[in-house]
Amino acid sequence: MNLNISIFKEAFSGFVQTHGLVRHFRRFGLSDLVERSESNKELPTALLDKLRDAGISSGDDLLKVLATHRDGLTELQAGAVRAQVGLNEFEQEKKLHWWAHLWLCYKNPFSILLTALATISYFTDDAQGAVVIGAMVALGTVIRFVQETRSNKAAEKLKAMVSNTATVLRRHAADDLLATTRAYFEFPKEKRQARRIELPIAQIVPGDIIHLSAGDMVPADVRLLSAKDLFVSQAAMTGESLPVEKFAEPCSDQVVNPIEMGNLCFMGTNVVSGSALAVVVNTGKNTCFGVIAQRILTTDRAPTSFQRGVNEVSWLLIRFMLVMVPFVLLINGFTKGNWWEASLFALSIAVGLTPEMLLMIVTATLARGAIFMSRKKVIVKRLDAIQNFGAMNVLCTDKTGTLTQDKIVLERHTDVFGTVSSEVLDYAYLNSYHQTGLKNLLDVAVLEHVELQRKLNVTRQFQKIDEVPFDFQRRRMSVIVSEREDQHLLICKGAVEEILSVCATVKTPEGTVPLSEQKLAQVRQLTSDLNEEGLRVVAVAAKENSADKHTYGIADESALTLVGYIAFLDPPKESTEPAIEALQRHGVRVKVLTGDNDKVTAKVCRDVGLECKQVLVGAEIERMTDDELQQACETHDVFARLTPAHKERIVLALRARGHVVGFLGDGINDAAALRAADIGISVDTAVDIAKEAADIILLEKSLMVLEQGVMEGRRTFGNMLKYTKMSASSNFGNVFSVLLASIFLPFLPMLPPQLLVQNLLYDFSQVAIPFDNVDEELLAQPQRWNSGDIGRFMLYFGPLSSIFDVVTFGLMWFVFHANTPETQSLFQ
Repeated sequence: MNLNISIFKEAFSGFVQTHGLVRHFRRFGLSDLVERSESNKELPTALLDKLRDAGISSGDDLLKVLATHRDGLTELQAGAVRAQVGLNEFEQEKKLHWWAHLWLCYKNPFSILLTALATISYFTDDAQGAVVIGAMVALGTVIRFVQETRSNKAAEKLKAMVSNTATVLRRHAADDLLATTRAYFEFPKEKRQARRIELPIAQIVPGDIIHLSAGDMVPADVRLLSAKDLFVSQAAMTGESLPVEKFAEPCSDQVVNPIEMGNLCFMGTNVVSGSALAVVVNTGKNTCFGVIAQRILTTDRAPTSFQRGVNEVSWLLIRFMLVMVPFVLLINGFTKGNWWEASLFALSIAVGLTPEMLLMIVTATLARGAIFMSRKKVIVKRLDAIQNFGAMNVLCTDKTGTLTQDKIVLERHTDVFGTVSSEVLDYAYLNSYHQTGLKNLLDVAVLEHVELQRKLNVTRQFQKIDEVPFDFQRRRMSVIVSEREDQHLLICKGAVEEILSVCATVKTPEGTVPLSEQKLAQVRQLTSDLNEEGLRVVAVAAKENSADKHTYGIADESALTLVGYIAFLDPPKESTEPAIEALQRHGVRVKVLTGDNDKVTAKVCRDVGLECKQVLVGAEIERMTDDELQQACETHDVFARLTPAHKERIVLALRARGHVVGFLGDGINDAAALRAADIGISVDTAVDIAKEAADIILLEKSLMVLEQGVMEGRRTFGNMLKYTKMSASSNFGNVFSVLLASIFLPFLPMLPPQLLVQNLLYDFSQVAIPFDNVDEELLAQPQRWNSGDIGRFMLYFGPLSSIFDVVTFGLMWFVFHANTPETQSLFQ
């Protein structure tokens, strides 16, 4: 039967007004946050308070507060909320128009200096000089523009490859009608049931009910309503190496930090295993992700090492001009008497001092480096990053997925007293193999650890009888298997304390003994030691029963015998240790910055050869002044339990000490540090905000690629430095020679166009420099711009080359007798 639309609209309008959909959101603080998000500096605190309230509320109470239903919102309800709070997206870095990008490629001190000289040349009737200099500027700008455009397009393609939908529950529009309306009862009941739809993440609103399963990215800040074996990787948010198990039960109001609440999941994290139903609490810029992104994207980047170096060299050339040009002008004006000609000659001196092709050579060299890196599966978004790579002497990196495999593996299987035990492994395998339902990450690690032949032997010997499923109160699960017809074996594994609570005896090499207070203390000490090493420990217990029972329950999990433990870890990559060794050998100090546990971090660092005398944790950094932190950064290489603000402070502290800092990260919690570093490095699987903040994107998350990038950066800089030193010293030598000649000659030793042409001919002979080899000693240590070194080189080699010019001048004067104004053309 057709639904009367006008009745529906009237009923829904009444529902919104009567039940206060807007009022509910105001009551929960959402509209207040939206209104104040631009100006209120306390937004993060308000946001965390709101999430905490969601975490300690019961599911039904929260649904009432959000004016939603366990079957989800209707399209009209969702549309009304979306109109108020906006789309589920945060303001990203705006894509530059091509003309704005072209301007940024042009806007550097070299380009501006050369443009000024070209302009002056044009208005002083030196059109040829103006055209030549202008062509050099244009060529350098276009090369940079084309290369960076290609890289940015490649980065955009990476974004397009990421899935951007979520599974949302939607009720039919008829459910908006008040139950008293006739149309509601006339609408078929089966069409009023909730349905699952795939919805673009941007369309999700607070109050939506979403379904999460393995592989899904959490699309907003959500509160779980139900969960089954749900493990969520929060590495992008907190830096934790191991996935965190999540539950739907309300949290205690004693928990202060929402990040630590087991029933909240956050935008940008991802589901590793299990499934859940959740209600959306915050979307877009009101999420934790959005707040961090907004802060980062509105913060201007500090000048990088490359930009500071270019500025220093530009000012060096300008200082030489400010000294030489007035000197030449005055000498020629007073000695020759023609001030207009002296002015033109002084201008040519200014042009002659400038390496006209420096911009083009630098850009071509950087572009060649970017092409080389692209063959190594590296996207260079900003060409300056190539030189920063070579100058980098400190690399800060996160731990999870960079130093480690970002995968849980079974590290140890021991008896009660820590000795390796194959029996414990067999028991754990039987428990993981025979349990029904979705296997969590720990079970998968156990199953993958056991070799094939052992699997076949164990599974053939035992037959499954029954199981006692896992639940969140007991935090353990049991399977019952049989090897002989007259006996059943109950194998139980779970959290250590939960297993100990149902154990009466302990298995020792001498036999089974009671679980006395002394034995219990030994057990707790051993498991505590394993935890100190960064291992996640699961206890294994067993009990033999007679075969006359075929159905088992929780009551049967009693009087068990503790057999041993299985321990899990996110292990280091095989390539990590040699990569760190290679970086340190080339003068790059590696520092680990992670939000993970300090014990886990220390163990991983020791395993990969990083010196770890002391780990500096976030709580200690919080109490330090900037000066104290700068000192601490010089003496510590490992930092743990860090917030995003801590990571950013550490990077800035290192830069303040004169280091050129690279940062490698892929999470939300890394974005601020990526932006603060001289060179931000991310990976193709990183969250969008991390990729936007980065200068370089790795298609493979490997430190070995970084070592290759460092060497290519040094090779690139070495060739740039060759041209700069050769050209600047040669030009200074020419100007110095001309200055000396001007004092003694009755005419100009060279005409302005001749000086410019000579410089250009010399510069064109150096166009092959970007492809030149670089000496090994230049590759051994970090390289950076040093204007003082360039200035000394100019002052030494410039006058040295002038000796040959003065000899030539003498030859022209005494041998060829070009020593009068009438014969000046011969001299010139």
